[in-house]
Amino acid sequence: MEVIAENGVGRTTHRAVAARAGLPLGATTYYYPTLDDLIAAGLRHALDGLRSDLLAWDERLRDATDIAQTLTDLVREYLADRRQVRIEYELCVAAARDTALRPLAEAWMEGLPEIVAATFGAEASRNICALLDGFILEALVTGRELDAPRLTSAIRRLAA
Repeated sequence: MEVIAENGVGRTTHRAVAARAGLPLGATTYYYPTLDDLIAAGLRHALDGLRSDLLAWDERLRDATDIAQTLTDLVREYLADRRQVRIEYELCVAAARDTALRPLAEAWMEGLPEIVAATFGAEASRNICALLDGFILEALVTGRELDAPRLTSAIRRLAA
């Protein structure tokens, strides 16, 4: 995951992962014969972490009095670990190129809309989650802080 965060999926190699782990090259190729296998393992690992995060998000949203503000707070907290966010987005981009990874990425991408749909309905939920992705990508690409007031306002408009 660290190699993916630093180099991106396209420049991740068995050799780089083995070197980072302090293992011989054969150790990574034994467990992950192809680079696709290695990337898929990374996506599965990220998905496991995301599932745990989504449970926490679900609890916070169920208890929230202001859903739009709570979603904004959750995104701000998520962006606090930019390294992890980069990993997760890198792996999703890899899934766009590799059909074998798509089911894992799709499972990941369906988690939050299912949670948000309980409050806003399916269509608004998809729109709100697309908005969140856009704000997250903007923060990642520009390196700037999340524009929280703008995000909260946009969520409210989509939810109306």
